[in-house]
Amino acid sequence: QVHQSGSGWSPVYVEENLGVMSVGFLLSSPDDAVIWRGPKKNGLIKQFLRDVDWGEIDYLIVDTPPGTSDEHLSIVQYLSATHIDGAVIVTTPQEISLQDVRKEINFCHKVKLPIIGVVENMSGFVCPKCKKESQIFPPTTGGAEKMCQNLNVSLLGKVPLDPQIGKSCDRGQSFLSEAPESPATLSYRNIIQRIQEYCEQRHSREEKSI
Repeated sequence: QVHQSGSGWSPVYVEENLGVMSVGFLLSSPDDAVIWRGPKKNGLIKQFLRDVDWGEIDYLIVDTPPGTSDEHLSIVQYLSATHIDGAVIVTTPQEISLQDVRKEINFCHKVKLPIIGVVENMSGFVCPKCKKESQIFPPTTGGAEKMCQNLNVSLLGKVPLDPQIGKSCDRGQSFLSEAPESPATLSYRNIIQRIQEYCEQRHSREEKSI
């Protein structure tokens, strides 16, 4: 339930240090479809940014659907004065996914949104019994690594397939806490560290320029 107070909507706290706001929380049923035209969607995006009582936060992460739609333009426009640190772009290894991601990278360049880097998700599967690695989604054109080299974008890391990730998501639990020794957890932590380093260096450069 989303509660409203004098200071705005209160986010739903998944953990003590993780608050979330979603249009899904505002629907009467989790199976309801959101059939809205652009202006109504843009109005809700603005409300989430302006009217939610986020409090003191270290990071605000906006999870957007794939593509380069009206919503992406609105978010960039509404947050332009805040000097966004940048976009983290997620892909899977196969070419059909990389085609969309190339367009998203091009979109970021056109709207002057910095790109922190690319994450390759579902990158191989290590069998828990025999430890043999299989490519469930073969990177026929070189995957995210090759694309990043061609487009001069940083590859933040690769997250392997792990069935526990899906189970944790379905239960609303932290995968990192439930599977601390998983290769995917190690990959997540390395990616998070690289994003933090990027943000710290960016803020340091901005302070020096001031």
